[in-house]
Amino acid sequence: MATVERIISSTPEAVDRILADGWLFPSWVVGASRMRQVSDDWPLPGAELHHSVGTWPVLIDDSTTVLEYSPARLLRLRVRAWPAGEAEVRIELTPAPEGTRVMMEEHPVQGPGHWAPRLLTDPALKARNIETLKRLAYLAEGDAR
Repeated sequence: MATVERIISSTPEAVDRILADGWLFPSWVVGASRMRQVSDDWPLPGAELHHSVGTWPVLIDDSTTVLEYSPARLLRLRVRAWPAGEAEVRIELTPAPEGTRVMMEEHPVQGPGHWAPRLLTDPALKARNIETLKRLAYLAEGDAR
């Protein structure tokens, strides 16, 4: 399981506003390139994002489903990115003196990423998710609402 953490200089509520806006997904998730559709009830459990991964001309349409959501505390997702496979992602928000501690865990659950040795997959997932949290921080720290 690949786990990364970052302190974001913003409140958990500000970070949650970014997570709760499905249309912003490709702005902070590395690999997601565009949104095609967002369920009206995003981010409630069962809601889906329909996104594309990759870059033109090789774009793959897939989806992400909410498994669990607690406002300003937790977002757990089932992310599909075939042919790479599927993963479960857990994002926890905890108040911290400097703002919000964001912990992100990702582990492949189906497909090639699931079958590959963790020695190979975890370093790549960690590197990608460090950048993902950096992008999330840029958005949340600039959120003046």
